[in-house]
Amino acid sequence: MTVPYWELVETFTRASGPGGQHVNKTSTAVELRWNVDASSVPAWLKARFRRIWKNRMTKDGDVIVDASEHRSQARNRDAARERLTSMIRKATQKPKRRIPTRPGRGAIERRIKAKKEVGEKKALREKIKRSDL
Repeated sequence: MTVPYWELVETFTRASGPGGQHVNKTSTAVELRWNVDASSVPAWLKARFRRIWKNRMTKDGDVIVDASEHRSQARNRDAARERLTSMIRKATQKPKRRIPTRPGRGAIERRIKAKKEVGEKKALREKIKRSDL
């Protein structure tokens, strides 16, 4: 699966954090945008990508990937593109069907035993009534 380069929009900004004079004058941080809705990838991939990465998308359907961990702009560009590639790769994989299971008898018994112990501990916290003496 390939995404044409003209669908990607890169903007460069100054990276935050320490770095002295170099960081104050060079724009090394990369923000990579890809509009999933307007892309030329198949519809099934768009739908699956939207479902998996909906928290990373804007209302317009853009996915924003930031990279600023390297000192050079070229390495940050590669890092941002690699992150987007891994996101797309994850969306192309068919999800595994979850087979529902029930807890075993031992797990149920351990849970009930733990609940009873907590109840007994709380019962010991009750005040002693004068009539009980």
